Amino acid sequence: MSTRTSAVAETASPLDLLLVDGALGAARRFSPDLSTAKWAVSLARKPGLTARRLGGLGIEAARILAGSSAVTPKRADRRFADIAWSENPMLKRLVQLYLAAGQTVEQLVLDADIEHRDRIRVRFFLENLVEAAAPSNVPLVNPASAKAVIDTAGLSLARGGRQLASDLLSAPRIPEMVDTTGFALGDNVAATPGGVVFRNEVLELIQYAPQTDEVYEVPALVVPPTINKFYALDLAPERSLVEFAVRQGRQMFVISWRNPDARHAARNLDTYVRAILDALDAVEEITGSTQTVLGGVCSGGILASVAAAYLAGIGRQDRLAALCLAVTVIDNHDAGTASALVDERLASRAKARSARKGYLDGRTLAEVFAWLRPNDLVWNYWVNNYLLGKRPPAFDILFWNSDTTRMTAGLHADFVDLAMLNSLTRPGELTVLGQPIDLGKITVDSYVVAGITDHLTPWENCYRSARLFGGTTRFVLSTSGHIAALVNPPGNPKASFHTKADLTSDAKTWLAGSDVQQGTWWIDLGRWLDERSGAQRSAPSTLGSHRLDVLADAPGTYVFDK
Repeated sequence: MSTRTSAVAETASPLDLLLVDGALGAARRFSPDLSTAKWAVSLARKPGLTARRLGGLGIEAARILAGSSAVTPKRADRRFADIAWSENPMLKRLVQLYLAAGQTVEQLVLDADIEHRDRIRVRFFLENLVEAAAPSNVPLVNPASAKAVIDTAGLSLARGGRQLASDLLSAPRIPEMVDTTGFALGDNVAATPGGVVFRNEVLELIQYAPQTDEVYEVPALVVPPTINKFYALDLAPERSLVEFAVRQGRQMFVISWRNPDARHAARNLDTYVRAILDALDAVEEITGSTQTVLGGVCSGGILASVAAAYLAGIGRQDRLAALCLAVTVIDNHDAGTASALVDERLASRAKARSARKGYLDGRTLAEVFAWLRPNDLVWNYWVNNYLLGKRPPAFDILFWNSDTTRMTAGLHADFVDLAMLNSLTRPGELTVLGQPIDLGKITVDSYVVAGITDHLTPWENCYRSARLFGGTTRFVLSTSGHIAALVNPPGNPKASFHTKADLTSDAKTWLAGSDVQQGTWWIDLGRWLDERSGAQRSAPSTLGSHRLDVLADAPGTYVFDK
């Protein structure tokens, strides 16, 4: 591997993994590669040690069969929570054999003399196989499945078989995660009143109707992800960040991206940043404000940051009152497992494949996303849907997650390059709309929030990203994951977040010295925005402006594109 390739590989993040596997397919994770071959060769050169490991497994297997083994599942392992797994002698032994074999596989990975990068790849490959082989995934062997077959006279397996066949016929080829029948856009999701006040070929701009007599002078414009639809920000009544904001007197504007197809393949980073600037023009015209709070979420946060840096570069940062980012990774250095699973060769293949198609298919992205956490997002639903013959639950977050979008080939290629080369961490290396981008020139105050259990945008990378800006940054760490960090309404007694003003230390040191505050960061953000949103004035009686009429009621038309 060349020095440059090695350096590039070390910058890959879970988001890169999603974008690369989204083009190449998740199936490659179940295929052995060169790292697997190196592992096998290394073990073959250590026949004595390998034989001892396998012999140890044989001895443990004998203990298991004799009923004297102490191997037990971890308390948090929900796969074997049914009491039958521990009380039925045959099932207990089966679980113990499975766990003992998995432990031996892990030891064999550690025994091999291979590079750290290869070890991570091999471990990831084998862990996927081990998780797939769990006895809890086998019909009738799983005690809950056997009971369901008896209780339903076999109908549970018949229903599960039909559902499996249906899921395999079209992408994403994973178990259905949500019962979508109870959700309707504009009714019980994406339901906050408002209207589309600007539309072009790339986006619709939604202005939300005020719900207070007075509003803050400075409006907020939010850029959503480009790999999902916007309404994670307006998920459901009482669970909507947009609804919460307008009830606090904020003038809220949210972009709804058009779901692209092959005709839009050439649309790239320049296209989307230009679209954000067009939306900003519309917000200023409608509100009469010379400043706007610019926000962004996940990949939308990357775009918002680039747009802010562009404005700073051309001397128009005065148009921004502040910058707010949620679960956004800009600094992709040292992202653990993902840096081992993505390399320059795979990234090139992924870009070439999306270029041939014209876009990255959102259904494939959903499949890849699920395989990032297979026990929770694949095998859990495998058991529920196929072995038990049940419908998945009706859950608004999973409904949103299943409402997939495509990404243009041009933007896909730009995002992969951004992360693989870590361009945004080096001033001037990236040029957008003819302007060199330097995040350090963004001197307005920033508010950055991350999720401590986020597996897609690791909080440590979000923390390092927050340190790239030139102004005063408040970093907030929510005690939740990627989407739960965003959907964080008041009232959850378990909600809390970490804060600390000093961002000069590394991430772990910052966390160790941070203060924990109870409640949701939504309220903390509201207080922070109050100081940067100007005075209050009478709320507008109508949406839009003299020139920009309401084109459609919220949630607009682009959100319905399939």
